Amino acid sequence: MRLILLGPPGAGKGTQAERLVEKHGIVQLSTGDMLRAAVAAETPVGLEAKDRMARGELCPDSLVVGVVAERIVQQDAHNGFILDGFPRTLAQAEALDRMLDEKNLKLDAVIELVVDENALLERVERRAREAAAAGKPLRPDDAPETVRKRIADFRAVTSQLRPFYEAKGLHAKIDGMRPIDEVAQEIDDALKAVA
Repeated sequence: MRLILLGPPGAGKGTQAERLVEKHGIVQLSTGDMLRAAVAAETPVGLEAKDRMARGELCPDSLVVGVVAERIVQQDAHNGFILDGFPRTLAQAEALDRMLDEKNLKLDAVIELVVDENALLERVERRAREAAAAGKPLRPDDAPETVRKRIADFRAVTSQLRPFYEAKGLHAKIDGMRPIDEVAQEIDDALKAVA
């Protein structure tokens, strides 16, 4: 099973991905983790990424797709994978399709967790207050102002990706505001429909 999991920060992607990994014996692949691993392994793509990252440059789509291409042929990804944080643009989605075609692979589904942005921001702000009250440090990417920007960035991304994957019959919207078990069941139902 090969999936893309879309959703803004705090939508529950991590929770649902863990469940899918366990249930289907697939791996969750984060582009950030894959880039760091390619750099550490000093693969050709990793060396190029290392040079660009050292100069403070963003990695071009071709490089990110190269890292994904290297990663999905590894043994632990043979049963399938969940892409998390990729693709982020229409150009990346198109490049991913070409790369998968070259490997005679296809995506099974693109699952989007849809959430109420205001409720999501309230949740993040509540977590920030709770962390401060408990004397725990707040991760920089969990700061409410950072989350607001990440939600806006995500909205811009999905405005491109949603119609692309809808046209391919791969996109499924899931109500991410429901209880975790209900969201999981809705994802399972969506996956049965494409199986």
